[in-house]
Amino acid sequence: MFLTRFRVNTARPGARRLLSSPQAMHAGVMSSFPTLLPTDTPPSGGPRVLWRLDHTTRADVMLYIVSPDRPDLTHLVEQAGWPAAAAADPAQPGWQSRPYGPLLDRLATGERWAFRLTANPVHHARRKDDEPTKRTAHLTPVHQMGWLLKRQETCGFRVLEKADDKRLLPGGTTHTKQPHHGDRYELTVRDKRALAFDKSKSSGRQAPVSLVTVTFDGRLEITDPQALRRALTQGIGKAKAYGCGLLTLAPLGKTG
Repeated sequence: MFLTRFRVNTARPGARRLLSSPQAMHAGVMSSFPTLLPTDTPPSGGPRVLWRLDHTTRADVMLYIVSPDRPDLTHLVEQAGWPAAAAADPAQPGWQSRPYGPLLDRLATGERWAFRLTANPVHHARRKDDEPTKRTAHLTPVHQMGWLLKRQETCGFRVLEKADDKRLLPGGTTHTKQPHHGDRYELTVRDKRALAFDKSKSSGRQAPVSLVTVTFDGRLEITDPQALRRALTQGIGKAKAYGCGLLTLAPLGKTG
């Protein structure tokens, strides 16, 4: 496994095209693997290619990729990087890839990390009793946090709770029966995006796609290292092809 970081040159037209279309960015990421065909599907329960865009500022965007194989991002450097700088220093091709295995192998129960995850929090709901359920996006931060908290056990971690003296409300609640996740946990939700784009189909027609994504920043404690490894290499939730599901860890005090 490899963890790769690529800084996007947002001043370039090619970068703006990639950033405006999750479909185009997905194609660019998947083209980074010479042995991977566009029609290949990841093995069930196995590692897969995951990616995420971190928008630190409007002009500062980082692309992160976790993948079973080391990627070649030469084409992304040419489209959306600094190709002249990369050509001038062959030792700096325009991206950084590091083996991910050493970090995965040393994860241990009880360790605490900062984390970041961009995800597509959804649930199944129906408007009427006689209608089939439909996948629907969670739209409020409280429900989006609840979506992640429901998955923490199966993903091998628990989100840390705030100390009592850091909570604005007694017990972290707004009502005796309704927990307010934002005040109880070391967890924030930001960068909500409503995306709409066309997905090309094999028939040549365009299929409309719409989804809501958010970025979670927080702190966690590892409860099951093996389950967490699966989450780190297989992703969390839906829309993985469109920049969702990639969970990354950092020493406490940092993010990314």
